[in-house]
Amino acid sequence: MHRMTSFLLLALALSACRPEGAKKTLPGNELYAACISCHGTDGQGQEKIAAPAIAGLPQWYVEAQLVKFRSGVRGAHPDDYEGLRMRPMSRQMMDEGEVKAVAEYVSKMAPKKQAPTAASSGGDAAAGAAAYGTCTACHGADGKGNQALNAPPIAGQYDWYLVSQLHKFKKGIRGTNPKDVTGAQMRPMSMTLADDQAIKNVVAHIATLSK
Repeated sequence: MHRMTSFLLLALALSACRPEGAKKTLPGNELYAACISCHGTDGQGQEKIAAPAIAGLPQWYVEAQLVKFRSGVRGAHPDDYEGLRMRPMSRQMMDEGEVKAVAEYVSKMAPKKQAPTAASSGGDAAAGAAAYGTCTACHGADGKGNQALNAPPIAGQYDWYLVSQLHKFKKGIRGTNPKDVTGAQMRPMSMTLADDQAIKNVVAHIATLSK
């Protein structure tokens, strides 16, 4: 069912073509129209289709991920259903200028801390705090990230998305492309989490961080 949903959304993405006669470089708000079906008008995402919250993410991070999707550095693994869906969406932007425009637009959207879901149910935040010590070097004790280290903010993000991405890094679905330098840094970090419970624990701790 998950795979079928991804294919249907992929078809919708491909149908969201640029209107004929449109000016060469579109502004961020117009470009974002292609993102609404998944991430919503407010950028808060949707769990049912595994679209994360993106509102307020730093412009540099959004740009970097769009470039990765466009080039196949991210989202090309056959088991990365959400990534495969994002690749054609990223190519709605015709050039670097449009990538920057939509990334800037997303960065200016109002972020909102997402409430915990069943994904981190049973997680021990206290145990997770100890495991999170490994993450502080890049993401910071407050989870607000560090541009100098290309580490995005993770505080306030959906717990189900964080769980999903940690699983992807552990399984090699994400972070194994030779050109994905930052992903390659995350993969060994994810491997320090021994099992599903350890992942739930650290995500439960992240959920306690303010945004």
